Amino acid sequence: MRRPHTVIDLFGTPEALRRHPELTSAAERVSPVTGAALASLGQTVTPQGLVAVCRYLDVDLPAQSPRLAVLLAGIADPGNAGTVLRTADAAGADLVVFPDGTVDPYNGKAVRASAGSLFHVPVVRGGDAVQAVEALRAAGLRVYAADAHGDTDLESLAGTGGLGARTTWIFGSEAHGLPGEVAAAADARVRVPIYGRAESLNLAAAAAVCLYASARSLHS
Repeated sequence: MRRPHTVIDLFGTPEALRRHPELTSAAERVSPVTGAALASLGQTVTPQGLVAVCRYLDVDLPAQSPRLAVLLAGIADPGNAGTVLRTADAAGADLVVFPDGTVDPYNGKAVRASAGSLFHVPVVRGGDAVQAVEALRAAGLRVYAADAHGDTDLESLAGTGGLGARTTWIFGSEAHGLPGEVAAAADARVRVPIYGRAESLNLAAAAAVCLYASARSLHS
């Protein structure tokens, strides 16, 4: 998805600005700076030569239903949240919801972990998680909560055609799991089968397995 007029200010070393003419042409204002000045603007130990100030990109919950949506419930780790956003983008998700109680998608670490996917996928920020679930269900989506102790098996769900409909996946905190009221609002709690001796998958891996299972069903 193209997001025109997103970049307000672009700061960069002269070398980096020459290397990325597509960014300089997209920015409203471009300011060449020294490497030392750039280091003071960035949040990383080894900046890549550019720092941009961008407009917020979040949207409201859509009136028309997406085919595949993700809701992140109570996730505090920005690296995990950004990685799931990146995974959702790769799997073809149409929407990612960051409700109240979940890390801000504009947290610097979350933005970096998304590896650009923040600019590709519509993001909803804030609001009550249960109300978001209800709105997505009202828009025609089934709602599945990823839960290591869920009573529905992912492979069985896929085998019976349960992933062929428009779907919202809910993912919770790796450390604390899903908030009880959010899990209760789902149509089913779905576990990823474990065939080895590992206790569970981490959040990003579980999200990838679930989202790609849905993507295969939706695109088959």
